[in-house]
Amino acid sequence: MKIVEVSNRARASKFIKVHHIIYKDDKRWVCPLDNDIKDVFDKEENLFFKDGDAKRWLLYDDNKKLIGRVAAFYNRKYFLHTGKKIGGMGFFECINDQQAANLLFDTCKKWLLKNDVEGMDGPINFGEKDKFWGLMVSGFTNPSYQENYNFPYYKDLFENYGFVKTVEQSTSEITLETFNRERFNRIAQRVLNNPIYKFEHYREKDIEKFAGDFLAIYNQAWSHRTDFTPMTIERVHLVLKSLKPILVEDFIWFAYANDEPAGFYINVIDVNQIFKHLRGKMDLFAKLKFLWYKKFGRIDRARGIVFGVIPKYQNLGLETGMIMKFYDSMMRYPNLRSSELAWIGDFNPKMHSLFDALGAKTTKVHFTYQKVF
Repeated sequence: MKIVEVSNRARASKFIKVHHIIYKDDKRWVCPLDNDIKDVFDKEENLFFKDGDAKRWLLYDDNKKLIGRVAAFYNRKYFLHTGKKIGGMGFFECINDQQAANLLFDTCKKWLLKNDVEGMDGPINFGEKDKFWGLMVSGFTNPSYQENYNFPYYKDLFENYGFVKTVEQSTSEITLETFNRERFNRIAQRVLNNPIYKFEHYREKDIEKFAGDFLAIYNQAWSHRTDFTPMTIERVHLVLKSLKPILVEDFIWFAYANDEPAGFYINVIDVNQIFKHLRGKMDLFAKLKFLWYKKFGRIDRARGIVFGVIPKYQNLGLETGMIMKFYDSMMRYPNLRSSELAWIGDFNPKMHSLFDALGAKTTKVHFTYQKVF
């Protein structure tokens, strides 16, 4: 077997090609958009390069056939906030062969050690946690947009190498039939009718206002986490830009208390129901197909990608108010039958309890692993 660094455009294209080879017979797999992966490793697009670096590699067998890929990366701001020099690895694909997997993992380890890094989390994204984060260990159906999907044997490849689970993140799904609407509508009325609270859905024409509100909420709601990295307004704009093709304005709700930004609930349509027809491409023809399927393809699922309330306004009902506002919006789209709620870590029991009370059922589980050198 031979490891080759991705050092030119041709090899970058082969890096994208690997998952087509690995999953060619898997009918459940939905190909991620090529550009979504390319942008992670584009120094002009990904702000994480300002404080770090990333490398990619391809793995060939003795017959010069592609059998795997991997990326490794680090971010110095992450070091400062965790107190540890922990990097990351991700975008891992491999045949069911422990020796091949070990070679990919070792390559990441050696490069990270050269950069004075003491360990690696994986499989994770070189960027925000809302995409390409964690190894799927259960629920191998209906992969969602920018959600890591892999074969079940990947779990053994990671654990046999010595990766240890650090976070268990679950995805739940709630349907119109299972949603405990009567109970939560009753609870929500306490805040919906309270004049000190206000709820607004996102409006693209007011993007500057909502970007600022998102920034203020995010940097307070997650500041208690040891792995917290403060958001910047540049990163907020990049997130909103990336969401634009799948954004429905009244699927994104903000809560305000005494006119102060207090919480947000970000939902998008589950465009993997469209992307499964595009094979990763987004050229002119693919864009036309996207628009057709978006209008006529009967998308029946939304996906909640992030939910946050600043500490001083938690447990006052703002969470329930935003959920009810989103539910009322869903009712205006008759094709929608369910919503995914992703991803909730095992460190957040309050949110798990809320989703259980809503009537949500766990459908997928991802593990984030760590390997200390």
